[in-house]
This record gives sequence, C-alpha cells and structure tokens, in this order.
Amino acid sequence: MEKNILGNTGIEVTELCFGALPMGPLQKNLPVEDSAEVVAYALESGITFIDTAQMSRTYAPIKLAIERTGIRPVIASKSAAVSYEDMEKAIVEALDSMGIDYIDIFHLHAAKVNPDVFDIRKGALRCLLDYKSKGIIKAVGISTHNVKVVEAAAARQDIDIVFPLLNKAGRGIIEGKEEDMRHAISLCEQKGKGIYLMKVLGGGTLIDDYKDCMEYARGLDYCHSISVGMVSKEEVLYNVKYFNGEKDLEDIIKIKNKKTVKVSPGVCISCGKCIEVCHSDAPSFNHTGKAFIDQSKCIKCGYCIPSCTAFAIRMV
Repeated sequence: MEKNILGNTGIEVTELCFGALPMGPLQKNLPVEDSAEVVAYALESGITFIDTAQMSRTYAPIKLAIERTGIRPVIASKSAAVSYEDMEKAIVEALDSMGIDYIDIFHLHAAKVNPDVFDIRKGALRCLLDYKSKGIIKAVGISTHNVKVVEAAAARQDIDIVFPLLNKAGRGIIEGKEEDMRHAISLCEQKGKGIYLMKVLGGGTLIDDYKDCMEYARGLDYCHSISVGMVSKEEVLYNVKYFNGEKDLEDIIKIKNKKTVKVSPGVCISCGKCIEVCHSDAPSFNHTGKAFIDQSKCIKCGYCIPSCTAFAIRMV
C-alpha cells in the first residue's frame, strides 16, 4: 500500500487510514473484543494509521489490537477540551487507555466550531504544544468541517496537521462549498501542513459512488491519507484491496452498510439538543413535535447521539 509523509512532520502513514469512530458506542457499538479483532486485522493487512478520538471511546480495542499483533501504528486522537487542564486529562486518558507512551497526532476536535476556536481553546492548544515540546505528542492538529477554520489553520505555525471534511458532493461542509474547502486545504498544503481527509464517502451516504468518491479524493495532490470508518473484517479487506490497486467493485455490494440514524418518537422529549449539535441541519421537529432526521442531509457522524439525554437516537 502506498505510504506518504504528512507534510513537514516526517510522520509516514499509509494512504488508507482506519477510522475508529463507527465501531464505537456512538455508532455500531461493537463489543470491545469484536472491535479489537477488526483493528488487529487492519494492522495485519498493512494499514499503519488509525484515527480515533476521546469522544468515540474506542481506545480499549486499539490497545488490545496492538498487544495482540505487536504492531504500533501511527495514532491520531482528538479532544474537544477547552482548558489546559481538561486537555491534559484527555492526553493522559489517551496514553493510559491505549497503553502507549506517546501519541503521534493530537487534534483540537473542532467539527462545528468557528475560526475563533484558536482563541476560545487557547488553553487546550497551549497544553498540546507543551506536550509536543516534551515529545509526548509528535504533531498538533485540528479536525474540522469548517472551511474558515481550515483557512485559519493554514496561517498558523503551531498547527502541523489538518484533518478536514471533504467529499465530491460537498456533503457536510460548513462555511462554504466543495471548491471552497479544496482551496482552503491547498493553502494548508502550501504551508507544509500534513493533510488527511474525513467523510470522503459522506459518512457512508455516498457509498454507491465508492469508486468515484475515492478517485476524487486520491486525485488531490495534497491528500496524504484518507480516513475510512470500518466496522468489519470484510470492510477492511475490501478497502485494503482497493487501495492496493484491485479495482473490482463487485464486493462493495456485500459490505454496503446502510446505517441510518433514527429517533424513537416514543422516547424523544423534544428538547432540541440534537438540532443544536448537528452541523448538517438534518434533525428538525416534525408535525407531532418530535425530532425527525432528514436522511438526505444526515452524514451519520453520530454527534447527535450523545447529545440526547433521553437516549432516543440510535444508529441502526
């Protein structure tokens, strides 16, 4: 599998990155043992890059997979912490939970936020930079769906890596369109930032166009890696085969995962919190006053699920 260096960081990764979010409790909610088997299979299949997050709660299976395979991949994590103290706790949690003594990449988790994130979370950013100076973090980054945040990151010397949302349909992009995000990312590339992409398949909603979506992303000169969420060995095998140059797409039919985020009307308390956190305007209230999710807008990121205090939202 092709490998690339993430910008000026010197960190080498496979073109295919294992996205750990979908296997965790926000989405598929696989048992830890089952998740660990999938991660271990990915490592043994040649994937050397894993993307996870404090929010996704997938550290445990990553630790098990490393222990079982003896393979230490490049690991990227992220936290929505605002203060220095909370970010420090997030870093320690990641280290302890995955049984590692350093983290290759640690992002400000900033999917929906505005460019003032660097001011609002200056304490958290300072913590990341302090841990980088100690060698405990190798590179500092930001993960975002916002064009303006990507543009702001390009101008900052303290941001090494950018993890933006981009797909050929422009689905899920904030503060701009597909072409605007491409331009913003190119600015980062010009500044030597490492760049890997999320939601190339639109959170699974563009899987029918798998080939076109992947060719679009892989054709971008500044794309060093693509994070793809995977929840089964079959999905790992298919993606690895594709990234290794096998173009037969018949097997994609077998691994299509038509996940749908749904609200249970009988459980919904009409609090509107899912509407507040969604960056795609997918949830709204229906004629009965209950939350309803527009599947044409939903990118299945799972962020609405933990926002629901009534546990009315599920990925099914």
